[in-house]
Amino acid sequence: MRDDSAMALEFRPGRSDESPGRELLGELIAHLNEIYAGRAARPGSVTTPDEMVAPHGAFLVGYDDGQPVAIGGLRPLEPGVCEIKRMYVVPEARSRGAGRALLAALERAARALGYERVRLDAGPEQRHSRALFADTGYVEIERYNDNHIADYFAEKHL
Repeated sequence: MRDDSAMALEFRPGRSDESPGRELLGELIAHLNEIYAGRAARPGSVTTPDEMVAPHGAFLVGYDDGQPVAIGGLRPLEPGVCEIKRMYVVPEARSRGAGRALLAALERAARALGYERVRLDAGPEQRHSRALFADTGYVEIERYNDNHIADYFAEKHL
């Protein structure tokens, strides 16, 4: 059955330090700082813009009718494995399939870059994200990084 409320996003490559990715990343950081006390002084993980670009990474901006509404990136971890970073959907686009579309686009980008597995992490307050990851085939794994905010670590074979 088709969900007519689901968003049909167009994804374009971008950078997290250039508009509009920079502004959406700023919104994500503000949101994370709000839900995780002390995060502004001690971020959970640091990902540079250059890690999320070709030839080993990617940064995507999702557009709805020409308006940027979502971002997400990939960075290499080890041979055959990358990590999804900085997934964000603006509040007005949530609960309409934008997060699911963004995750699928990032997985396609990972496959195109030759990755066999993708990993991600999330903190305890990111319940909707964790539910999406579980619903789309991510399996919990042991901690693979030192992100002190995260308590959920997952992986998917592409």
